[in-house]
Amino acid sequence: MQKIEIRSLNVGKPRDLQFGKKEITTGINKKPVSEPVFLSTLNFTGDGQGDLVNHGGRDKAVCVYPYEHYPYWEKELGKPLDYSAFGENLTLFGLTEHELCIGDSFQIGEAVVQVSQPRQPCFKLSLIHDRKDMPLLIQNTGYTGYYLRVLKEGMVSPSDQLEHISRPALAISVTEANRLMHHDKDDVEGIREVLKVEELSESWRKTFLKRLEGIEEDTSERLTGR
Repeated sequence: MQKIEIRSLNVGKPRDLQFGKKEITTGINKKPVSEPVFLSTLNFTGDGQGDLVNHGGRDKAVCVYPYEHYPYWEKELGKPLDYSAFGENLTLFGLTEHELCIGDSFQIGEAVVQVSQPRQPCFKLSLIHDRKDMPLLIQNTGYTGYYLRVLKEGMVSPSDQLEHISRPALAISVTEANRLMHHDKDDVEGIREVLKVEELSESWRKTFLKRLEGIEEDTSERLTGR
């Protein structure tokens, strides 16, 4: 793999925002930090999630978004984007969904992290970008970003680079996992293959197992907030 750089390390505590006629609590508005931050098995110090049912937890301790996608979205949205524009903790350069596999492990500062699943964009991205279709656009492009679990806690600096440690014997890319989840939902063989990856997050595993039983989850609330 090429050099993997942290372009920005971002944290933010949950706060209340108005979404239509209701108020929601979200930690999507994160800001870059310039000093080293401790990374625990749940999150960076100073970070938090408002919706602990769908965000956070050990499988989703760190949200990552590739900086390579920023120019695409700047053109699509017609505006420049600051770091953390997608509510990510790490804005990385050199590690896109296509290059990355579920279960890939990396050294980052003192910490060791592992890819657990693609990110599933939610309606809060519509809120910060003022585009109702933003979650669906992100989902359809495959430019989703991804989540990391923490295998070893430690300090992480914004100037650190990621060093690839290991890859599972069964290499399923984040792009492939996105394809199976959102596009080719009837690809039973593909679903069974990704379920063999022990490092796949528990939530994605449950969704794929339900699909094999003929049960399809309703994603409308995630995408629209309604």
